[in-house]
Amino acid sequence: MNQADVLEISRLTFFVILKAGGPIMAAGLVIGLIIAVFQTLTSIQEMTLTFVPKIIIIFAAVIVFMPFMMTSVLEFSNTLFDMIVGLG
Repeated sequence: MNQADVLEISRLTFFVILKAGGPIMAAGLVIGLIIAVFQTLTSIQEMTLTFVPKIIIIFAAVIVFMPFMMTSVLEFSNTLFDMIVGLG
């Protein structure tokens, strides 16, 4: 295993992390912005107003995007196992 292999595995790992966590983070960001605009427009400055919708939306996003995230992680693990077999 040389430096190119390590960099390739690191690059693949980074992209799998982005693919697996990106949709959930994007859902949280979008709902957070919507709630912030709503609070600004209505002058409601209740701190707990942001938590319940974020929890619900993030939970729904996890359910919706779970097949995509699992496929990404399983493909990555299969790629890693193939690389391990190729080393030996």
